[in-house]
Amino acid sequence: MKKIQISPSILSADFSKLGEEVVELEKCGANLIHCDVMDGVFVNNITFGLKMVADLRKITDLPLDCHLMIVHPEKYVERFAKAGADIITVHYEACQDNLKEVLALIKSAGAKCGAVINPDTPVEKIADVIPMCDMVLVMSVFPGFAGQKFIPEALDKLRQVKAIVEKCGKDIDIEIDGGVTEENVEEIKRAGANVVVAGNTIFKAQDKTACIAKLKA
Repeated sequence: MKKIQISPSILSADFSKLGEEVVELEKCGANLIHCDVMDGVFVNNITFGLKMVADLRKITDLPLDCHLMIVHPEKYVERFAKAGADIITVHYEACQDNLKEVLALIKSAGAKCGAVINPDTPVEKIADVIPMCDMVLVMSVFPGFAGQKFIPEALDKLRQVKAIVEKCGKDIDIEIDGGVTEENVEEIKRAGANVVVAGNTIFKAQDKTACIAKLKA
């Protein structure tokens, strides 16, 4: 079984002191930093972009796990890689038939690549590209806002992705994003996730170190 990694979502951070919070997350045991990039078109929210990623790159050595919730991600993936993104994940729903080409573009830019599916998208839609991915991200909420409740049907999707990953025999991370809590994380991990995104659960915790440790345990 792969070691569990925790990727706190800075969407739940206080943006007025984001740098301090990222440094604290590193000290508290985070394995990655999850950067939710939203354009107000693909999802009904706007967050941050290239400069924020580049500035975060200056203050942490943790891998920057950049989740692009944007239309036409192929226009930006090379710039995100240049800004310091270590992993770039893109949505099937934004790429559709172009997904394979966008994943290849991310790889050629020097970053790890990943495919993302929304809660209402079947795993079959990305089955053919999973072998070329470094990560597969299963959304357990509809993307756009932090603090939503976990959609249980995501567990079955994790199992399906895990079966495909095991069949292709490659070292591919399986990530879950949305509504993860200390109460449901064990079930999530049993279903196949080894990278866990958590926002409110970590940022609202009185002791972030203890929270991250519990999510990993």
